[in-house]
Amino acid sequence: MNAPAFTPGGKIDAAKPFKPVKVAVLTISDTRDEESDTSGDLLAGRVSGAGHELVARGIVKDDVDQIRAQIRAWVAQGVEAIVSTGGTGITGRDVTPEAVRPLFDKEIDGFSVIFHLVSYQSVGLSTLQSRALAGIVGGCFVFCLPGSNGAVKDGWDKVISAQLDSRHGPCNMVELMPRLMES
Repeated sequence: MNAPAFTPGGKIDAAKPFKPVKVAVLTISDTRDEESDTSGDLLAGRVSGAGHELVARGIVKDDVDQIRAQIRAWVAQGVEAIVSTGGTGITGRDVTPEAVRPLFDKEIDGFSVIFHLVSYQSVGLSTLQSRALAGIVGGCFVFCLPGSNGAVKDGWDKVISAQLDSRHGPCNMVELMPRLMES
């Protein structure tokens, strides 16, 4: 039996102005390089294709210190959103959640829930093997996706892209950016 199609609420209001977001793409992998980074290529293409400014792109090993250093550097440079791909699985070398979660000022718990909901439509129960997560680090949104091309498509196309679109209603994350560092 097939599961019913997931159709989210909300919509794009074309009358509202689009505000490009400064986005960095981080691939976390022990095996990928610039030539073999298909998920990073896919993500970078979608970020630019959506009208955002791809301000940085990098590849780091599955290493807690390298992951944290790259995220901290981009946050310090004023990047508004970081989307990573890779390292969210359950094997011994998958350390993205362990590296990133301590950096969060706030975790966006609903991201993992919604990511698994849309991922379930694509890969079924295999979505249980992902520890996708998101949060805010120093006023920057950080989204951590699995490393497969399918997971990048699900994560960007069905979750992140709408929330990083200033025209999406009833609300979106772009409109919250000026208030992320309020005290």
